[in-house]
Amino acid sequence: MTDTPTDDRMRYRLLSGPDDRTFCERVSAALAEGYELHGGPATTFDGTRVIVAQALVLPPSATAQVRPL
Repeated sequence: MTDTPTDDRMRYRLLSGPDDRTFCERVSAALAEGYELHGGPATTFDGTRVIVAQALVLPPSATAQVRPL
């Protein structure tokens, strides 16, 4: 997590992909960067595998430093 005013993190992110270790690592990395889970995960089945999505947001204390788009 960075504490500089030039923080390029978006306030909202939606991660999606196959329900596997890589997806969990991506969510874990976002949490380590200061994001918080926004609701529970969504799941679907594409005929072959389970696909998941997880919304993440930066808390208000972190978004004060995020540059507008």
